[in-house]
Amino acid sequence: MERIAAAVCPARLDLVIEIGPGRGALTEKLLKRATRVIAIEVDPLLVEHLRAKFAGNPRLEVVHADVLQTDLRQWGRAPIAGNLPYYITSPILEKTVRLGAPSAVFLMQQEVAERLAAKPGTRDYGFLTVQTALFANVRYLFGVKPGSFQPPPKVDSAVVMLEPLPAPVDRPDDLIRFVGHCFAHKRKTLRNNLIPVYGKERIDTWPETGLRAEQIPVEGFVEMWRRLKKGTDAF
Repeated sequence: MERIAAAVCPARLDLVIEIGPGRGALTEKLLKRATRVIAIEVDPLLVEHLRAKFAGNPRLEVVHADVLQTDLRQWGRAPIAGNLPYYITSPILEKTVRLGAPSAVFLMQQEVAERLAAKPGTRDYGFLTVQTALFANVRYLFGVKPGSFQPPPKVDSAVVMLEPLPAPVDRPDDLIRFVGHCFAHKRKTLRNNLIPVYGKERIDTWPETGLRAEQIPVEGFVEMWRRLKKGTDAF
């Protein structure tokens, strides 16, 4: 927890937003490094526990809410930290990566962390990798063994830092949909994935069409999308 807090707050900060504080182990460390902490927790029992545990500490605000339904911008631009449940890791990443927060440091299952940090041509490189890398630089910080938790989970975990990048295009949702089509069937070539959507005459002459999406670097998807969009607003 101390290493995570140090990654989020390498120096004293005015505000940190914490997602899923649970019983407050990381919250406690963040309060030592930040003037104010906003902790967003969906479980009402844990909200009650946190409010009792930190009663009398005006620097902590416990918000009972679903983070996916919460506008995180309401508190201003602040670093984000959290222990992400596996079943909502992807939607939380998709939501937070576009906020432009100074940084986001997340504890997650190691397999997801490895997918985020994967390089083109590797088994773990996929849609989640590209979707995230379009908006943020991903740094795999360190692994966390099951024995660090109580009770210990059945899988290894890891900590990842996301640092924002400028949006690559004006309409990023359209680009994301295009990347989704590229990875629709991971073992198929780009030709087979894209022609049914965009037409043979637009795709068949591309030099990348014989490759699979997992072989294309992030900037390659941006270049292909710009090539496809050039001269038309149909896509």
